[in-house]
Amino acid sequence: MATILTFGLFRLDAEAEILFRGAEPLPLGRRAVALLRALVERPREPVSKHTLIEAAWAGLAVEESNLPVQIAALRKVLGEEPGGEHWIETLSRRGYRLVGPAVTKREVGVFATTMAESHAKLSSTIALALPDKPSVAVLPFQNLSGDPGQEYFADGMVEEITAALSRVKSFFVIARNSSFTYKGRAVDVKQVGGELGVRYVLEGSVRKAGKRVRITAQLIDATNGNHIWSDRYEGSIEEIFDLQDRVSESVVGTIQPSILLAEIKRTKRKPPESLDAYDCVLRALPHVWAFNSTANASALNYLNRAIEIEPDYPLALSILAWCQTRQVTYMWTSMPNEAKAEGLRIAKVAGDLNNDDPMVLTMLSAAHAIIASALIEKALVLDPNSAFAWNRSGFINVLLNRPEVAIGHQQKAIRLSPFDPMKFNYFLVMGLAHFAAERYEETLYWHKKGILERPEYTWPLALIASCLGHLERISEAREVVRQLRLAYPDITISKRMATAPFRDGDFLRRYAEGLRKAGLPA
Repeated sequence: MATILTFGLFRLDAEAEILFRGAEPLPLGRRAVALLRALVERPREPVSKHTLIEAAWAGLAVEESNLPVQIAALRKVLGEEPGGEHWIETLSRRGYRLVGPAVTKREVGVFATTMAESHAKLSSTIALALPDKPSVAVLPFQNLSGDPGQEYFADGMVEEITAALSRVKSFFVIARNSSFTYKGRAVDVKQVGGELGVRYVLEGSVRKAGKRVRITAQLIDATNGNHIWSDRYEGSIEEIFDLQDRVSESVVGTIQPSILLAEIKRTKRKPPESLDAYDCVLRALPHVWAFNSTANASALNYLNRAIEIEPDYPLALSILAWCQTRQVTYMWTSMPNEAKAEGLRIAKVAGDLNNDDPMVLTMLSAAHAIIASALIEKALVLDPNSAFAWNRSGFINVLLNRPEVAIGHQQKAIRLSPFDPMKFNYFLVMGLAHFAAERYEETLYWHKKGILERPEYTWPLALIASCLGHLERISEAREVVRQLRLAYPDITISKRMATAPFRDGDFLRRYAEGLRKAGLPA
């Protein structure tokens, strides 16, 4: 006999260890299902933590902290019904209680299930739960050349892209051998997503005509079939392997921000009370990239919430550290010493977790600034296709007074992600590098280009004023200072020098001298 426990639109097949919503099996692990069964079998009764741990980890010695993680997974799934995330009530220091809809129990013969239930159970052995981070499969590219001899190139392209994506530790990437089981088959991306357990599918084609090769690629959300991004690349057959490298690099560098933006949009559709730590980080990111004090405060709120949920979450800690320290750089706090100290404290906590995620290392390098060279170099080894990492490396090389290296790294960042929402920052760092090299006209060009991208940002006006002072364009410089003081009424040269992240004496001396000529008070 099989035991079926029904509550609301949910049905729990206790023997098969599957939770259904209607006829649809839901992505829950075995331990979460065991916990749910223990609660559903005792509706509206307190269930102790000891009882729940015995139900899910029978005979194992586990930390009590494992319990809230599984309960959070249950609340997330139940939250698909209005108010469902509140059906499991926390009893402080005691345990949990199911307070949702009434539970009915029935025993059925193992062969008495309906066709829909049988189909759903079969599907549950095929459809895999989505990982708790962006997940992608690169399908074999179609060879449209009519020449079987070009098959190797199409296959090699997929292997290169898969390998490059796999270096991004914040992604879950399906191995090449699994993706290639779809080679030569006409498949629906929704089916692929379900069978491989991924949210995103990258597919493409290769066509050779004469001495030219054309490659197309497109990224699709496998949960709904929506196209997220597509592009086309062309090159000469004589440069086929160089073209393969360039396409692979460009595809990976471009789809990273595309996937991230898609993940952020997905999270915005979730009710705030059902957010987990990863969701909170995604909610924070648009505020992180907004680069203003109000948005930074919102980012800090979301990131602190993520840490409350998951105290040892390296990505949340590293971004939190950066948001704390940049309050000093961009003059967003009246207590710069305290903000810097707190940022470095959090960065140390994140660093002690010994994480090899390139994004974590990049964020830590941003928080540590002047001592971050080793961190960013490691991030680039792990993920050479990260535009953000190249951007931060460029900034660090400005701090280390290596302007030509910095310029090269910014060019790499812009090439990898030409439509990046952070592009304005790439331009500003390019301007800083030219200032370090005493090329003031070039600094003006890049800083003005950055401000055109984000006109609401006023802090770059300080360096623009300094450059105009050095170029003896005093009337223009004084007007820029006037605009700067509208945004920062109490700004002085000494205050700007105290909050600027630069440590090179000549850089700071020239920065201050230009501001003095522009008329900013000492």
